[in-house]
Amino acid sequence: MSAIEEPGADASAIAAAAVSTKAAGKPANKAKPAKAPGLRQTMSDLHIWTGLLAGWILYAVFLTGTLAFFRDEMSIYMRPEWPAVEAHAPQQAAAIVQRMLDQTLAKEPATQQVSITPPNARNPVVGVRYHSAQLAAQEAARGPQRGHQAPRGFVGGEYDPATGQPVQARQTRGGDFFYLFHFNLHYMPALWARWIVGLCAMFMLVAIISGVITHKKIFADFFTFRWGKGQRSWLDAHNALSVLGLPFHFMITWSGLVTLMLLYLPWSVDWAFPTPVERQQFAAQMRGGASMAVRPSGQAAPLASVQEMVLQAQQQWQVPHIGAVTVYHPGDANSKVLITMGEQGKLSTTQRALVFDGTTGQVVDRFDGGGAAAETRGVLYGLHLGRFADIVTRWLYFVVSWAGTAMVGTGLVLWTVKRRSRLPDPLQPHLGFRVVERLNIASIAGLSVAVAAYFWLNRLLPLATADRAATEINGFFLVWLGTLAWALVRPAKRAWVELLALAAVLLVLLPVANAVFTERDMLRSAWRGDWVFAGYELTLWVFAAAHAWLAYRTLRHQPKYKAKHKVKGSAKHGASSGAAAMQSKERGMA
Repeated sequence: MSAIEEPGADASAIAAAAVSTKAAGKPANKAKPAKAPGLRQTMSDLHIWTGLLAGWILYAVFLTGTLAFFRDEMSIYMRPEWPAVEAHAPQQAAAIVQRMLDQTLAKEPATQQVSITPPNARNPVVGVRYHSAQLAAQEAARGPQRGHQAPRGFVGGEYDPATGQPVQARQTRGGDFFYLFHFNLHYMPALWARWIVGLCAMFMLVAIISGVITHKKIFADFFTFRWGKGQRSWLDAHNALSVLGLPFHFMITWSGLVTLMLLYLPWSVDWAFPTPVERQQFAAQMRGGASMAVRPSGQAAPLASVQEMVLQAQQQWQVPHIGAVTVYHPGDANSKVLITMGEQGKLSTTQRALVFDGTTGQVVDRFDGGGAAAETRGVLYGLHLGRFADIVTRWLYFVVSWAGTAMVGTGLVLWTVKRRSRLPDPLQPHLGFRVVERLNIASIAGLSVAVAAYFWLNRLLPLATADRAATEINGFFLVWLGTLAWALVRPAKRAWVELLALAAVLLVLLPVANAVFTERDMLRSAWRGDWVFAGYELTLWVFAAAHAWLAYRTLRHQPKYKAKHKVKGSAKHGASSGAAAMQSKERGMA
């Protein structure tokens, strides 16, 4: 058959040739320029890297700040020699102040100043601090002072409000250590530490805002949690913890920066108040004005009833407890008594105070805080510290702040979980990944071990240890450093499990050690109504259970890594076998 008799074949050949000719003559398509990342992608990158770079410091700052909400209770627990907290009526508190003042004046009749802090709902002892002329002369003979030491000649101590006798308690920084570490860190000048913490707080503020922009379904994700899904589960946990306390996290971060605004922007004061007089007035307003400089007249006069002055202050402020009573030059005609308002129930941290004439008992002056700027700063500072809160509000602060701590922790872990799955060989990560992973282990699980060790050192160190309070703190950092060393030499999964399990064991056994070394065990404390000790140890068991559960979940988890490239035909079976071998190798390393 001729070609004319096969038109279909000729048409196909001609069409194919035409297409081939067209394709050959057409120039190759140029690669399209990469599309610029959108707003959400940009915010996602910003959120990830700001969170990672400041994450380790932020986790420690968040955790210690969370513990500091109960720093008074922690300090009581770490001083078992103190009496139990008791409720005192306003009349009782005023009587305690008068009795301790009379006792101090009988011991030191020539004193120029006496300060008394009465007991309250979070403080079971009476604090007394007075000036001793004899001690001042002895200190002056030793030479000039160095650094920021206390003024010369002042003696301080704690007393039992029931007996008036001194309370000899073990030396410890108690919960104040965590409070100070929260913004001063340790082993470095406070100015440097506050700049570091402030810079990390700025990173945190950027991470919060960028995180909200990144997650367009953030509130819907709050109600979604998928167990056992690896990266997806960590992301769900991170989202839920973020949304749970989002307004609180923003407030606590921003207010923390505001409290140190004069440190970060010192030139703003010089610009707004150009003259020295204006700057002094501004500084007085920011302090609240409750400071005095009283000169004695040299004429003897009896001191009026300080008890009545305290009752009058309580009545004017409508508060059950006052902050402190300071008597200047008792027995002099120009004596003055300064009574400050307590922090409980008062949102602003700017001081409220009444000044009484020491001889007549009449109010001669009052301080009701500073100006608008000082009050704004005082309210933000009060919101940050939470000292105004009652027990229910303080627990809400604690729970939401703990959620913020967990938010930072899950974000750090999510970074490693997400990037491990993208590595060419997830079981052989590069050096940078390993450094981040080990820092995560020491910063999260290791810090829990160090906190528990701090409480153990408080119970185990001999009471006569020199610089006992500093030894407790040094032990805290040595244990924390040891957990980093452990994380560096152990496989990552085993290090997580072992350190979390160690924290759980230390926390669960601490009440047992307390029963052995003190007379304030949990059952006896509960029977006596001492809920500071009993509640504290019950909380330790709750956190021990949480760490044990995390250790168990980490131990049971078997990561599943997907093959990077799909293979055709029979090679598919080989890829599956390789993935199974990889998981088997991972289990062997773990």
